[in-house]
Amino acid sequence: MQAKVIVLNGGSSSGKSGIARCLQAVLPESWLAVGTDTFVEMLPATKGLIEFPPDGTVVIAPEFRALEAAWRDGVAAMARQGARVIVDEVFLGGADSQNEWRRALGDLPVLWVGVRCDGAVAAGRETARGDRVAGMALDQAEIVHRGVGYDLEVDTTHTEAMECARAIAARAQQTS
Repeated sequence: MQAKVIVLNGGSSSGKSGIARCLQAVLPESWLAVGTDTFVEMLPATKGLIEFPPDGTVVIAPEFRALEAAWRDGVAAMARQGARVIVDEVFLGGADSQNEWRRALGDLPVLWVGVRCDGAVAAGRETARGDRVAGMALDQAEIVHRGVGYDLEVDTTHTEAMECARAIAARAQQTS
C-alpha cells in the first residue's frame, strides 16, 4: 500500500524541511507538510512549555507532552480523512518518540525516514541560519535516531534535498 504519511526524523538543521518542500514538488499528489517547528510556534510563548537553554538542549514541561499528543492525533486525523501528510519531526526521545507517533498513526500506511547529517555539517548550517540556539544541531545529530526503526534513511551531509526527496518519493509510491 502506498504511504499516506511520510515521517522525516532528524536533528535540527539536518535538512528535513528542505526535503519536505522538495517532496511536495516531486510527488504526483498534493501533500501537506507539517512539522515540529510549526507545532512549537503554535504554543503560547509565555507559558514556558518548551525552552531552549544556551547549551543547545531542549527542556520540555509536562504540559507540553499533552499538547504534543493532541497535535499528533490531529495530524493522524487529517491523514485518516484523506490528506497525505509529510511530518518533519525531531525525535528527542528516540524510540519513545517514534512509539508515540505509531500510537497516533495506528494502521495508516507510514513511510519512516531517517534524515541523517554529520553533526559538524548540521552545526555549520545552524550557524548560517541564525535562527537556532547554537549547539542544538550537534546535540541532536545522533540522539534523535537512538532505537528508531526506519524504512529508508537518507544522509544530507553531501546529498542535496532534491536527490533525497526523489529517493523518498520512489519508496513512498511503492505498493506492497
